[in-house]
Amino acid sequence: MDFLTLLQVLDTSVRLATPLLFACLAGLVCERAGIFDIGLEGKMLASAFFSAAVAAISGSVWIGLLAGVMASVALAGVHGLASITFRGNQLISGVAINFLASGLTVLIAQDWFGQGGRTPSLSGGARFNEIKLPFADLLSGLPYIGQSYAELFSGHSLLVYVGFLTVPLTWWVIFRTRFGLRLRAAGENPEAVDTAGVNVIRLRYTAIAICGLLCGLAGVYLATGLQAGFVKEMSSGRGFIALAALIFAKWRPWYALFSCLLFGFFQALSFRPDVVKAVTSLDVPGQLLDALPYILTVVILAGFVGKAIPPRAGGEPYVKES
Repeated sequence: MDFLTLLQVLDTSVRLATPLLFACLAGLVCERAGIFDIGLEGKMLASAFFSAAVAAISGSVWIGLLAGVMASVALAGVHGLASITFRGNQLISGVAINFLASGLTVLIAQDWFGQGGRTPSLSGGARFNEIKLPFADLLSGLPYIGQSYAELFSGHSLLVYVGFLTVPLTWWVIFRTRFGLRLRAAGENPEAVDTAGVNVIRLRYTAIAICGLLCGLAGVYLATGLQAGFVKEMSSGRGFIALAALIFAKWRPWYALFSCLLFGFFQALSFRPDVVKAVTSLDVPGQLLDALPYILTVVILAGFVGKAIPPRAGGEPYVKES
């Protein structure tokens, strides 16, 4: 396998890891505050549909982005209402959101566009186009460093760069700010936070809103950056893969980045069976390559769920003592 082929595989890995990264960071913020959210999949799916649908109607990807994020935040609000205000089971609420998004997106898409549950293909200003970094063409002829810059770092859509910049931003907010300290405390010992005069309910709703925002960006990228429109169930289990990556990362932003890149790499291999054959000398069936990310998800959950310790108050509704 030559260097250029390796760069192409890594480039695909970065593109495929971006929606996982947004969703993984969304789950990280939410669970650090003590709210388990397995509805990441549903929020991504709803955001993907509404961003693509509104972008197709308006011709503007920015209006589509706003619509997608609003749809995700709205579902996040439903999850917050069920699990925080009404103190319902957080897992059941997340499952309900997944089912709701799965059914409604196809139903509305068929009603609006009549194309079998999909939106029209997006083009031009209705989707995020690739951004060529300065001097990419000039440096592309230079071996290794120049090729890496031109093939791997340049040529991505805006949301890819936003996704990777979100990692240090999340780390700084969680571990270097007063808000982050309170957020982590709300997931570990909400009674102590309440005793200190901080509103735990408001703090958890804020985490829910941030989760909705990040899931919204994941869905928007899926429909208007990675692909050019919405198709049925296009999230393809990425929300659950993001949860597995989150457990593997032990609820830490930088570890989450490497976890998502690993999952993205395995997904990229399913598009390049020739690379797998060149490296391993094995003719691996395409179906097995397609299943690799999901197999990795099961292996990680089976192997790390007992070792990665979640926030102590996670999944438990907070009841203020009178």
